[in-house]
Amino acid sequence: MSSLSEKANSPNASRVMQSAYSAAYGYATDRVHEFWDRLRGKGRRPVGWLESARNIALSSSLNILLIFIPFAWASHWEIAQWGKDTTFALCFLAIIPLECIFDWGGEQMALYLGKDLGDLLVITLNNARVVILHLLLIPGTAFLVGGYNIRQQTLHPHHTDLNHSLLMVGVLATLLPTAFFAALDRGASAVTAAGTSAASALVNDTTRGEILKMSRGIALMLLTVYIASRIYMHNPPGENNALTVPTDAPAPIHHEEKELLEEEPLVNPWACMLLLALTVALMAVTAEFLVESIDGVRETSNIEEEWFGLILLPIVSFSADGAVAILFFFQSIYNHLTHRQTLAPSMLARGRAIDLSIQFTLWWMPLVVLLGWWTSKPMHLLFDYLEVALLLGSCFLVNYITADSKTNWVEGLIMVVFYFMIALVTWFYPGQPEVAFMLNCEGTVAEALAGGGEGGAEAAASEAAALLARMF
Repeated sequence: MSSLSEKANSPNASRVMQSAYSAAYGYATDRVHEFWDRLRGKGRRPVGWLESARNIALSSSLNILLIFIPFAWASHWEIAQWGKDTTFALCFLAIIPLECIFDWGGEQMALYLGKDLGDLLVITLNNARVVILHLLLIPGTAFLVGGYNIRQQTLHPHHTDLNHSLLMVGVLATLLPTAFFAALDRGASAVTAAGTSAASALVNDTTRGEILKMSRGIALMLLTVYIASRIYMHNPPGENNALTVPTDAPAPIHHEEKELLEEEPLVNPWACMLLLALTVALMAVTAEFLVESIDGVRETSNIEEEWFGLILLPIVSFSADGAVAILFFFQSIYNHLTHRQTLAPSMLARGRAIDLSIQFTLWWMPLVVLLGWWTSKPMHLLFDYLEVALLLGSCFLVNYITADSKTNWVEGLIMVVFYFMIALVTWFYPGQPEVAFMLNCEGTVAEALAGGGEGGAEAAASEAAALLARMF
């Protein structure tokens, strides 16, 4: 492995990759033409629509769960007869194959887009999930399963170094409004779980207005940082470096890009784009139905809203990835016992899930704040105290583990165990009603407090929790 790494880091690596590009796209005069030719599949074996459809259908054994989609939708429209528990269970099962199709379609598009843009597409498609899940459980499981029979795995050092800074600034940005709100708190109980109000200068229109202003300013700065980071990563300084693998990247990175150039796709690019668009639509509707059935399930199971939103809902999105990882884990054990050689899929050796958290924190979260500003909805970056503390702790742990761009199965186990520690703590946490209350007030805070009446704040907090569940 060391000789291979030295070879990849030598000056010859650049010439090898350039010759591979020239062999595939020697007719391209610049990067734009090269990208367009690669996207169209020029130089590759053409894949027809019928063959594409067949390969999509056979892409995963989990696709058999797609049969639950019409039943989930029917259960939603007839929820009075089917019940919210049934609707939730059916939507849960229906989302699993859709997540699997997301990953498979993204991997296929990476053949047409290249490694960097392919990873960015997969990250964007999968960014309907919660941040802490992608910081701890998913990469932790990947490191644990993928590294159980090797000493260590390698991450992309260039991306890892920049990701440390991006992840930290995103988490600290969410900390600022929360710290501001906490500094104003002098111990007064502004809105209690019972829905009563007390005289306080904490929860009012002035405070919310100030938090909204600072949230919108922070959102603009975060978007600027994220766009600048994409430009730096996909078009680094130097001549003709756009969308290429750095010459000093580890050997597995060069090998992966070479495989993407040489591997024949199973679906044509236009069918793949149509597949992803259709999957996004199905996922959006099914996830909406699942969220709407949450309250009934939570009430019958006596689960706290915080645990439901932070732990259970994100597990739904992890189901497909988790099934793949677990199946590979047992297959690897079987191959080891029967003395068969098996190669770990490259997806299990990546920290791509961490990139998902970075994109959500630096792009989607600020974008939602600005969209709320545009539509006159009070979206801000004030979060629950405990949630911010958990996010900050997760950030420190991930940055520490990936600091040397190498991981092993023990570090993966540490990440998974810390996630379950969070699950244990949030099981007993009732939430912070005043934060959800200020988020959900469509009018003024004063009107909501005066007109909410008994139980008004509790209902507002419940609706705010549902809104945040849709965001995450």
